[in-house]
Amino acid sequence: MTDTSWSAAHAGALPPETTGLPFPVSRRTDPGSVRVGARATVRHLVGGAPSEQVPAPTTGRPQVTDLIGVIDSVEPLRIRTPDGVVHTVPAADVVVLKTLADRPVRTSDIRAVEQATAAAFPGITNDTVSGWLMRAGDGITERSNSAVPLGPETGTTPVPLDEIHAFYRRHDLPTRILLPDRVARPAEYLAGLPGTDAGPEIIVMTRSLEGDLPPLPDLPANIGISVSDQPDDEWLGLYHFRGRPLPEHALRLLSGRIDGTLGFARLTVDGTLAAVTRGTVTTGGREQHLGYSAVEVVPARRRQGLGRLLGTAMLHWGRDHGATRSYLQVIASNEAGLGLYRSLGFAEHHRHRCLTLTDGAGVDRL
Repeated sequence: MTDTSWSAAHAGALPPETTGLPFPVSRRTDPGSVRVGARATVRHLVGGAPSEQVPAPTTGRPQVTDLIGVIDSVEPLRIRTPDGVVHTVPAADVVVLKTLADRPVRTSDIRAVEQATAAAFPGITNDTVSGWLMRAGDGITERSNSAVPLGPETGTTPVPLDEIHAFYRRHDLPTRILLPDRVARPAEYLAGLPGTDAGPEIIVMTRSLEGDLPPLPDLPANIGISVSDQPDDEWLGLYHFRGRPLPEHALRLLSGRIDGTLGFARLTVDGTLAAVTRGTVTTGGREQHLGYSAVEVVPARRRQGLGRLLGTAMLHWGRDHGATRSYLQVIASNEAGLGLYRSLGFAEHHRHRCLTLTDGAGVDRL
């Protein structure tokens, strides 16, 4: 497939001096995910450097083509395509590389993960209009206090903004819209409205729970891991949301009833609580999904492998409770978190962002 839009692609790439990689990568790619075994698409020049090739006759620009496959080597860059052929691409010829999820991601897959997430964070009260689930909860966290597109119609029909604004007005909350990739294209214009506040970009990562999981090692005598269906006060006292403590009502919402299974894991060292996390098993599409969230390690115990140990335990807990896939969310700038989750076998699935709108914003555009 020949494509002459190489300059536009290059404009959207991070240069080697920014990432430390020998070639440009997409701004939507975590440089740490560029590793052997990762799926990727590589847009590269055809026939060498621009000065050495015949320009495309219609534009005069250098010609490019795309490769999709698995990374066999980073330096030099080798891509194994589905037909088993290994292609070597010189770093100087790469226009942009983008890593992909562990399997092709369909729009329905994104919707399924968001459905499982919504079931894990339902808020206190909610309502549905035209495929949009509106949630009102603690007033703080986006996942329990936003309207999220879950129905198949949200990709092609106008956003029911009148009803969404009215719902949040009734609950004395700001209007928040959660925008996952691809599933709500008619809502994307909202990001450009005056007064709209966009939250941080969130990377949603997934992995399969079928087949081999990271092995859970024999625990030393001084380390204990347990999972219960409710958190105790010590668990609640340790957890922080994006580095800040949550008020009591927000903490208690974490243990509120959901349509699924709840598990609150705790890891102790020498009998003292050292790390916690929250697990949920809920339905999304046709699968049961383990949601892995609220990860916290006490400062004195960080960088000792406890987060990975607790995460491994949760993967096994989720599979034992019927989950076939797992997901989690991490802020795009959290490099330490991304490294931890990649080590557990997670890969980027899609991204989303929460928009906070001024009351009535966007209604006149419908």
